[in-house]
Amino acid sequence: MTPSPAAPPMTPLHAGARITIIGGGATGMLIAAHLLSKDTAQFHVTLIEGRFEPGRGLAYSTRDPDHLLNTRVMQMSAWPEAPEHLLTWLRARPETSDKGPQDFISRCLYGDYLTELASPWKDSGRLEIIADQALHLSEDGLSVTLASGRVVTADLTVLATGHALPESNPDDPVTGAWDFRAPADQEAQVVIIGTGLSMVDQALSLLNKGHRGPILAVSRRGLLPLAHAPSQPLKLVPEDLPLDQGVSQLLRFLRAKARAAEAAGGTWRDVVDAIRPFIAKIWQAWPEAERRRFLRHGSSWWEVHRHRIPDASDLRLRQAMKDGQLSILRAGFQSAGRAGDGSLTATLRPRGSGVLTEVPAAFIVDCRGIRRDPVAHASPVLADLFARGFARKDPLSIGPDVTTDGRLITQSGALMPGVVALGPPTRAALWEITAIPDIRAQAAALAAALAPA
Repeated sequence: MTPSPAAPPMTPLHAGARITIIGGGATGMLIAAHLLSKDTAQFHVTLIEGRFEPGRGLAYSTRDPDHLLNTRVMQMSAWPEAPEHLLTWLRARPETSDKGPQDFISRCLYGDYLTELASPWKDSGRLEIIADQALHLSEDGLSVTLASGRVVTADLTVLATGHALPESNPDDPVTGAWDFRAPADQEAQVVIIGTGLSMVDQALSLLNKGHRGPILAVSRRGLLPLAHAPSQPLKLVPEDLPLDQGVSQLLRFLRAKARAAEAAGGTWRDVVDAIRPFIAKIWQAWPEAERRRFLRHGSSWWEVHRHRIPDASDLRLRQAMKDGQLSILRAGFQSAGRAGDGSLTATLRPRGSGVLTEVPAAFIVDCRGIRRDPVAHASPVLADLFARGFARKDPLSIGPDVTTDGRLITQSGALMPGVVALGPPTRAALWEITAIPDIRAQAAALAAALAPA
């Protein structure tokens, strides 16, 4: 693969410039709001979203009140410089006026907040929201062809297309993580592939719907997300971190810090929360071999410590496990089959065993998370860029190959002009860019860089 080019600094746009944002989920709405808030720039923004209500995307379209944010209210403001913005919004609504800064609100409610971010510019003439799907980008990156045939032209295009996820297939015996139906037979077994955050949502939805049958969650390591608890992040600076060393050295560093925190009356959470602002620096300092090693051996352990769940969710899961309804199996998922009578079977390989096991199920749900083939499961516009050589997959198959500031790298190793990616499509360069606190900071930085002096 051709080495990644050095990207020149982002060039500010002129006042009144037109910016097209492809993808109207959380990332798209955040960058739209940050761009429009640059009053002196007077940017004109076109937001293209063909599947969901603008601002919600897939993550915040759920209507289940028990699907909670995994981060407290005080950390989920759309504006890094105004951490109380979400709290103020909540308290201005009679039905949520009792919410506090340490609460975990539902994802549906947070979706309401995101959809309202664009309200100040609704009648400004500077925001257009198009309910359509982007299919094609011109070679200069500035013209977007939509499914309707309309062509939208701008001075810059922002790719905010979210995670690469498989499209639903009604003929597939395995359903997607965002399909929250319950079996008609409430005594039937449900098999969930994966034991991370998506599994938590699935299990809680089944319990809320009165499902009484067994729920079997399967993953290679059988690790569950850990619960939130009060924490006081340690004070760290980049010089404290073993940036010039590998995965093993970093883990030893973290374990030593965790032991010291616990000895001082704190918890390991103080260390995990302290290192979060430096994840991109650590990721970028590692050579490809170390990144690959982390993905294979360390990422599962990191994710259950880093991406924690509210105590209320943890208590419900633990109770379901205590009651014997929810069980966790360390096993590899091999395949799923559907018999002529419609019954399903999941074929599993329990860890440490060479013997395959067939497990009957009414539903088999794929909750293996967001690490998917970025080409096979790309959004239509990204799939088109991959096919034409204007984008390439990164060496670790995390996402499109991008520079640290989101410029797409073409198959030949050049930079795709006129386009900048934001949020999950930049994960190959930054790793931790899936949570709102990270994406809002990225959006604020991009808006500041594009605003004319």
